[in-house]
Amino acid sequence: VGSIIYKLDYDLEKDFEPLDPKHVRMYVCGPTVYDLAHIGNARPVVVFDVLYRFLKRHYPKVTYVRNITDVDDKIIDASRRTGEPIDQVTARTTRAYHDDMAALGTLPPDIEPRATQHIPQMIRMIERLIAAGHAYAAEGHVLFNTQAYPDYGKLSGHPMEDMIAGARVDVAPYKRHPADFVLWKPSKPGEPVWDSPFGPGRPGWHIECSAMIEQTLGIPIDIHGGGNDLIFPHHENELAQGVCAHGHAHSEGHGAEGGYSNYWLHNGFLNMGSEKMSKSLGNVQLVHDLVTRWPGEALRWALLSAHYRQPLTWTDEVIEQARGSLDYLYGVLHRVEDVEAEATGPSAAFLDALMDDLNTPKAYAELHALGQALERAPAPGKARAKGELLASANLIGFLHAKPEAWFQGGVDVGLKAKVEDLIAQRVAARAAKDWATADRIRAELTALNVEVMDNPTGATWKLKGTV
Repeated sequence: VGSIIYKLDYDLEKDFEPLDPKHVRMYVCGPTVYDLAHIGNARPVVVFDVLYRFLKRHYPKVTYVRNITDVDDKIIDASRRTGEPIDQVTARTTRAYHDDMAALGTLPPDIEPRATQHIPQMIRMIERLIAAGHAYAAEGHVLFNTQAYPDYGKLSGHPMEDMIAGARVDVAPYKRHPADFVLWKPSKPGEPVWDSPFGPGRPGWHIECSAMIEQTLGIPIDIHGGGNDLIFPHHENELAQGVCAHGHAHSEGHGAEGGYSNYWLHNGFLNMGSEKMSKSLGNVQLVHDLVTRWPGEALRWALLSAHYRQPLTWTDEVIEQARGSLDYLYGVLHRVEDVEAEATGPSAAFLDALMDDLNTPKAYAELHALGQALERAPAPGKARAKGELLASANLIGFLHAKPEAWFQGGVDVGLKAKVEDLIAQRVAARAAKDWATADRIRAELTALNVEVMDNPTGATWKLKGTV
């Protein structure tokens, strides 16, 4: 797919060219499973789900790996706070994460490695770094020697001094340089602990991803993704240790030969108004709660409503607009329910939008145009127009539901049964040309805030205000 353009963090633009045209390998940093996911956590999942779907259309094999971090200070704190064993905390929150992401229409990754299942691989990588002079042991810790890697800082594009000043760098007396970061550290009483040649302890955060990438995909890979907040220190440190562990400390680190990842993609922050979402500000919105108020498909649409690299301001109005867009498209499909969609592919304009650095706002505009074209199409052309709309929307995870299910989703079971009974009575009254009864039933439905939509095969309905 030579015309997919990605703006890299090195401020370059280049066409996407996989290392192996028969097998694209992508890694995305996954959750630290200590609590329920908030909507900001969901943005990279949805963004890279779209990329995964798109790549699968164009390449014979795509392997998508997204990890689970199941050993971390936050997990230990959650265990102490709740009184649950650590494995119960991680099992519970991992299940919730899977359920929440599925509600947003995301596909599961091909491989989902867990940090605790790759401790031996981490230890071996650390041993290689020590042997090559890129890491050193000090007071029970093993630290990466940033001074031994000349390209440290290249990914984030900032001088070492700026990165240290702008980040929460733990300056400890056993460090040779303030920017040196932990690969292995001693465990405190009650914390998870593993034996190692460096002493009993547990891994640092950054080494986990490097070891899991090496184990599941090999190094280098094609694409590494995550949120902007991971560029420094996580991805900067990942790149440094990954390159050095493979004996390429003097390579550019992002090239195909001897590098770590050929392309780095980072999505922008999700903000609550003018503020970043954070627990300290009390403005966190959990996916688990949002899916009880809004259809998951509307939340997915809202998350893709801005270009993935740009910030996204999250408000109820954004979600309402997303639902309105989907209401229009499902409404179009409802009005042509009697048309059998032709088996065809997405429109060329829609694919071009995605080729252009996953330009989802442009792709949305094309979906709207396809909906209008379907409504205007003469009868002989409606089958193809409907097929093109469905193929385009389905490619990025939309319009999989029946229109009736979309409009009636979340309606109380009792109300739904009552409405459908009234509609059946009205259809019978109309068939008998009993217009007075039909009008009386319509008035009763109106009082229930229900709008009836007649069509050649009968009638369906929706709650008013859903379009």
